[in-house]
Amino acid sequence: MADAFCRDCLNRQSVPGRCTACGSPRLVVHDEINRLSIAHMDCDAFYAAVEKRDDPSLQDKPVIIGGGRRGVVSTCCYIARIHGVRSAMPMFKALELCPDAEVIRPRMDAYVEASRAIRAKMEELTPLIEPLSLDEAFLDLTGTERLHGAPPAILMARLQRDIEREVGVTTSVGLSHNKFLAKVASDLEKPRGFSVIGVADTDAFLESQPISIIWGVGKTTQKRLAADGLRRISDIRRHEEADLVARYGGMGSHLWRLAHGKDSRRVSRGGGAKSVSNETTFSDDISDPDLLQGHLWRMCEKVSDRLKAKEIAGRTVTLKLKTASFSLLTRQVQLTHPTQMADTIYKRTAELLAGELKRGPFRLIGVGLSQLKVADAMTDSPDLLDPAAPKRAAAERATDSIRAKFGNTAITKGRGLR
Repeated sequence: MADAFCRDCLNRQSVPGRCTACGSPRLVVHDEINRLSIAHMDCDAFYAAVEKRDDPSLQDKPVIIGGGRRGVVSTCCYIARIHGVRSAMPMFKALELCPDAEVIRPRMDAYVEASRAIRAKMEELTPLIEPLSLDEAFLDLTGTERLHGAPPAILMARLQRDIEREVGVTTSVGLSHNKFLAKVASDLEKPRGFSVIGVADTDAFLESQPISIIWGVGKTTQKRLAADGLRRISDIRRHEEADLVARYGGMGSHLWRLAHGKDSRRVSRGGGAKSVSNETTFSDDISDPDLLQGHLWRMCEKVSDRLKAKEIAGRTVTLKLKTASFSLLTRQVQLTHPTQMADTIYKRTAELLAGELKRGPFRLIGVGLSQLKVADAMTDSPDLLDPAAPKRAAAERATDSIRAKFGNTAITKGRGLR
């Protein structure tokens, strides 16, 4: 069996070097490429890539996606990253580092549309897809070779190539024998990367890696572990699992298992993100209820669009506010049935907002939905206390159809113009 293939023409061969069919140097070479079936695909600087696709004049320019100077960077292209710009960085700091950057406000409708196109391409390969966000997902391709006539590695390379050609954005792929290592692999050669971590080379690969590659190990945890002399995965591997559990509890077992490349979690369509949210930071503090409700509606529409794109729904609605004095307020309400409808999300968050108006003015507003599950027959079940809800839901579905056919500006509610 071949242990190498060309990412450009998909030719399979048994010798490294250049492709024997097309001469491309982009060969993937690994002893296990015909046996590994767990993949992680991550779009490269997704929001910025969609903006550059839709406006070719941006192609060679640094692009930052985010709000005004008082906002934060949502994401940025690789050119901006060379200048030191990073996600979640204050916008004023990003512009100090990269003053020539083109700053673009997020267009969630365009990103959701691109995400749906990518998801549709994934669905052609396997039903076992676990989306983590609009721009990344796990895929389990076990058993797909008999159906598609090629091993998972070839199928992922073809998918990667087709997405770039047909959707217009690039992706990076990680292929391995479990989810943890597949996700790690997808970060190794960004952008347009394709990396493989096999069973045989797992130990050697992990030995030299920093602890920060382990899921759940953020900066605070890293500091605590570093204080105990644990900075690299090799440091963890010197300890017994029981010793780590005694010191760190459940996190100790988590650290030990992933440090040894052990991850038994399955790729699940019901898994992925714990919540879906959207927020915006205002250029000037706002106290006007009408303006706040206009922003609130647009946030609810964006959250609803993401839920519908992922075919999921949620039961817990959250309103997030930040006052002019930087105090952060979060208010929640639990729904009787899961929802993905903007109308329902808006109605609940508007009620929460009304109770907090006296705390204004506000510099940030956000909406989120959690307790997520796959949308089913119970999603948006009729509310007996709100007999008009089914009519509003039907109107929203009709609006979705019009927007899908004629664009997101084809129809909008009056409250969205505030």
